[in-house]
Amino acid sequence: MAAHMFAAIDVGSFELELGIYEITTKNGIREVDHLRHVIALGKDTYNTGKISYELADETCAVLEDFVGVMKAYGVTEYRAYATSAMREAKNNQIVLDQIRVRTGIEVKIISNSEQRFISYKAIASKAAEFDKTIQKGTAIVDVGFGSMQISLFDKEALVSTQNLMLGVLRIRELFSTIPAEAAVHQKLIEELVDNELFTFRKMYLKERDIKNIIGIGESVLYLAKRSDGEKPATRISAEQFQKFYDRLIGLSIDQVEERFGVNEEYAALLLPSAIIFKRILEITGAEMFWVPGIRLCDGIVAEYADEKKLVKLSHNFEEDILVASRNMSKRYKCHTSHIQIIEKYVLDIFDTTKRFHGLGQRERLLLRIATILHDCGKFISMKNPSQCAYYIIMATEIIGLSHSERTIIANVVRYNVEEFGYNQIRSGETILIGKLTAMLRLANALDRSHNLKLSDCRMAVKGGQLVITTDNSEDITLEATSFLQKADFFEEIMGIRPVLKQKRRV
Repeated sequence: MAAHMFAAIDVGSFELELGIYEITTKNGIREVDHLRHVIALGKDTYNTGKISYELADETCAVLEDFVGVMKAYGVTEYRAYATSAMREAKNNQIVLDQIRVRTGIEVKIISNSEQRFISYKAIASKAAEFDKTIQKGTAIVDVGFGSMQISLFDKEALVSTQNLMLGVLRIRELFSTIPAEAAVHQKLIEELVDNELFTFRKMYLKERDIKNIIGIGESVLYLAKRSDGEKPATRISAEQFQKFYDRLIGLSIDQVEERFGVNEEYAALLLPSAIIFKRILEITGAEMFWVPGIRLCDGIVAEYADEKKLVKLSHNFEEDILVASRNMSKRYKCHTSHIQIIEKYVLDIFDTTKRFHGLGQRERLLLRIATILHDCGKFISMKNPSQCAYYIIMATEIIGLSHSERTIIANVVRYNVEEFGYNQIRSGETILIGKLTAMLRLANALDRSHNLKLSDCRMAVKGGQLVITTDNSEDITLEATSFLQKADFFEEIMGIRPVLKQKRRV
């Protein structure tokens, strides 16, 4: 099979990156070239809320050069993603339009959860080391320029993830206006980091035994290069990192530039990064720090190759999303046995009526997540659980889902109880949300009493109807009444009438 030439572009908060990759089914992914241009878009965004004309113009000029490189390598496909600096800029649509018109490049702004998930795919592409590392309790600490993400793995599964506004560029900009000596800045940064990590530890690290830290992000690549004397290191003990940190804090910016081979802009970012990782190692008690040496561009190509089935990643990312959703459900005290049986019902309905709804595997996943989270609002209010559930879901990052997908899930959960808002949903999503809502409502009706009475039910399409049959002889009046109430909406949206039948035993 011929090699695919692919380009990954990262429009980041501190730099623009271009990765050129060769992908073959035999040899997997091979990086051919990698270009970087330092441009602090985040400096504008985090200070003024907008990207200036000068930086937008420079961005376009650099991307024009990237296009020339892509043509020279014969690139046939590319993906260009923008992260927090573009995401938070009030004028991002204007800047993206200028990029499209001047360069022809379509840049997609990705959510924080999408960004981190893409990076995890790059780590997982190093299958042997990744799988071995996450056998024990592991935290992936992704320190970016705008924020940091801490994701906890337990026995190969992602159990929780949180985003903290502790990006190294954001921290630097925060303290750049405070005239003080380096030692004072160091203490202020430590206090800021400690405050955020104290809350994280209290909420998410209880009874968790973290043995390994996986560090990703641009700044950690430089830390790894010099953390073991002059020799690049990928695995660093906590003791080695502490020794390196003690040396680093004694250096001036000029000395950091010289020893790390970076410019002044980068040099000022290494101290915040080192403080963050030092504190993470301390609060978790982790023994080992692994730096796999990946960038967002590596994640973009891994995502592309995985989707196109050009390579096979061994890690089950869909299961990560489901485990994280179940942990969220557990946090809000949802009824586990009810959710498990509803999940079975809703997937049976989805699979049995596939030719009527025409949805794919991704929509099936969204339906499962909505089912897992459909009762979380009761933790806040028994009187108005649907609205509370909507706000909980919208305020909680679910790693691997886009903002749009999270909105779909939140609306499905909301309209599981509330009257369907035909005119309140963003155009283009009404039908999808309606279909998923109809299936969740019907599945929920089958366990209205939460007593699992219909756990033996079978589903089949017969005579133009969705026939659901149970042999259970118990009184199912509550379920049958609720089912009848949900049947009209299901028929309206799905185009097939659901019927519940109970076979009486003689």
